[in-house]
Amino acid sequence: MLFNSYEFIFLFLPIVLLGFFTLSIFKSRVLSIGWLVAASLFFYGYWNPKYLLLIIISIIFNYCLGNTINKTIKNKPLSSRLLIIGIVANLACIGYFKYAHFVVSNVTAVLGNNSSDFNLQNIILPLGISFFTFQQIAYLIDSYQNKLKNSSFLNYCLFVTFFPQLIAGPIVHYQEMIPQFEQKETYRINWENIAVGLSIFSIGLFKKVVLADSIAVYANPVFTAAEQGQSLTFLAAWVGALAYTFQLYFDFSGYADMAIGIARMFGIILPLNFYSPYKSVNITEFWRRWHMTLSRFLRDYLYIPLGGNRQGITRRYINLMLTMLLGGLWHGAGWTFVIWGGLHGCYLVINNGWHNFRRYYLKHDLTQSTIFGQILGQIITFIAVVLAWVFFRATTLDSALHIVQSMIGFNGFSLVTNGFEFPKKLFLILFLITAFVPNTQQIMDNYNPALLTYKIKSRYPIPKWLKWRPSYTWSVVIALFNFLCLIKLSKISEFLYFQF
Repeated sequence: MLFNSYEFIFLFLPIVLLGFFTLSIFKSRVLSIGWLVAASLFFYGYWNPKYLLLIIISIIFNYCLGNTINKTIKNKPLSSRLLIIGIVANLACIGYFKYAHFVVSNVTAVLGNNSSDFNLQNIILPLGISFFTFQQIAYLIDSYQNKLKNSSFLNYCLFVTFFPQLIAGPIVHYQEMIPQFEQKETYRINWENIAVGLSIFSIGLFKKVVLADSIAVYANPVFTAAEQGQSLTFLAAWVGALAYTFQLYFDFSGYADMAIGIARMFGIILPLNFYSPYKSVNITEFWRRWHMTLSRFLRDYLYIPLGGNRQGITRRYINLMLTMLLGGLWHGAGWTFVIWGGLHGCYLVINNGWHNFRRYYLKHDLTQSTIFGQILGQIITFIAVVLAWVFFRATTLDSALHIVQSMIGFNGFSLVTNGFEFPKKLFLILFLITAFVPNTQQIMDNYNPALLTYKIKSRYPIPKWLKWRPSYTWSVVIALFNFLCLIKLSKISEFLYFQF
């Protein structure tokens, strides 16, 4: 079931909200949470009921193992072995569904035996498996590190299945969400939470339905043409790459807002997952603003255990590369995703090397920068990100290389578009929004919209009139957003991050 569908907006969400707060009248937290777990499992099974068994088995396995690790925490050798078993089992599950065909196809290609495909073509990737698997791995590690107490099975089910963040994040820690469900206030309907949550949801829906879906039609033809081997001009390649750059931005940003908004209606504040990443002045800042909870997971459970920056500069760069290569592979089973991750690894290495050069050889204070330096850094970062997005979007390595070669002038610098549409006004509007308009977190700042994943200071103050508040003006704005969205809802489109 999609957030941007009539059945979700007008049936599922109102019924679940009504049931949750109605059951709370009986002062039974168990009934309310049980209702929410059941609704979340229905939400997940709506796409493909047979994969309900997979997520239920995963929940039971990780819950039992996590509590066992917690109980044996004083016996480090035993708890370590249990943790390893849990991580391996979770990775094996995601590996089978997500990477089995990729691995087998590459092995058979190397060995020259293409006759055996082991019927892997029939494997269908379960929705959200990357997200709920990583979330449960974090739970096991937090249990091993003695950060958690034994939880009830119902609480754990809610932690994994809570439908606003089940399919595409944010990746939540147990201690971030469940303690909020243990507060009595959560079970009393709060009209401020409803108003704040509905406003955030409406902004996210507008981003997805009106902005992301509108620009998508200009990206897809260019990438399709590249896959078919058609020649692309310099301008046509950039039109396709920029269209996808904006499509992905508003698609993912929209989903992140909608997830936070839905949770807020239940009185739950989720971690921030998106914070104007195209305003970043370097690639390190970009990864503190883009898919923030995944960045946190990779930092805490991969980069730091590998040694982080504690074992010298060379080892730090190796750790950065490994982290980003695996981060790329997390997004998809294909060499295009590996290259995308590798590019970002190279970007991070170059960025760190430049910072070290400025700090130790030029004696610059990195906390101070000129307006010109910030603008230049933002432009360089944006261009690097756009080039990398080509590999992220392309379905084949050849088509990605074809587009990138055209973008950097290998086929000349022709400013004709080969018949591809170039909506200049729409491009300009989307650029101005990403570069200058305050994000949802900033607009809703007075009402604590999300838990801060990273501390990011706004470079420019936000005018008071742009900050949301309960008023007739904002009611009209949100109503207008919803009206425009409802007009376009007849054409349903999945969120791009559903494929991961």
